[in-house]
Amino acid sequence: MAYIKMEDQFCADDYDGLVIGLAADLAEHDSGYHTHNKDQLLFSHHGCMVISLDGVKCVLPPMRAAWIPAGIEHKAQTSNATQYRSLYFDQSLQSQLPRELKIFDINPLMSALMERMSFWELDKPNNEQVNSVNLLIEELNLAQDSHLNLPIPADPRLASWLAGIDDEEFIAPTLAELSLQVGASAKTITRIFNKEVGMPYQNWRQQWRLLAAIELLSKRWRVSTVAHHLAFSSDSAFISFFREKTGYTPAHFIRENKE
Repeated sequence: MAYIKMEDQFCADDYDGLVIGLAADLAEHDSGYHTHNKDQLLFSHHGCMVISLDGVKCVLPPMRAAWIPAGIEHKAQTSNATQYRSLYFDQSLQSQLPRELKIFDINPLMSALMERMSFWELDKPNNEQVNSVNLLIEELNLAQDSHLNLPIPADPRLASWLAGIDDEEFIAPTLAELSLQVGASAKTITRIFNKEVGMPYQNWRQQWRLLAAIELLSKRWRVSTVAHHLAFSSDSAFISFFREKTGYTPAHFIRENKE
């Protein structure tokens, strides 16, 4: 196991073994864009992570896991994250593992396996790892993507507006408001989003609101403040939206982050 502090440097590619485990309390941290030769599985018990890669932004709430295949350039930003855990899988296992990024809920078995494996010694013999590794691989392949990601259009007409998408103050306005902001017709904007991200702008905006809500609730914003910030007509409208998308109320999500 490698237990690191924010200022420490760690490269899983420097170590051999079927699985290399990493544990940390990162709080506010930005990994910067990077790649590694090993597949990565990461999660935290509390707080929120934002994972960015080419053309996609993903939000990782507590006790959900992100699977990042080897070779994908990405960065991970943590917000008040504690008990961060990461597992790196040897290249010899790649044929058995998913080859696309996904975010999924962690069942109790996966949680127990991941917690145990993140504290393995860095030189733990492979023959002592293999049973747990095979069981986790089986669970990984059965896990369903929870689609907590936001595809980012690359059209230059939207570039200046999207430049601040990682900022807390960024707002996805209504289609009519966006049309005025970027100087393109609503019809043109709709065509851009359908072509580049596979959904109309209105659907994209709702996905942005969901991911933004998760980030803000992870920072322990009040439900009423989040509802107002994301331009919901009322607190009840926001609560209904959040429950429909996640299966939880915002209050439940806040409690989850405090426990």
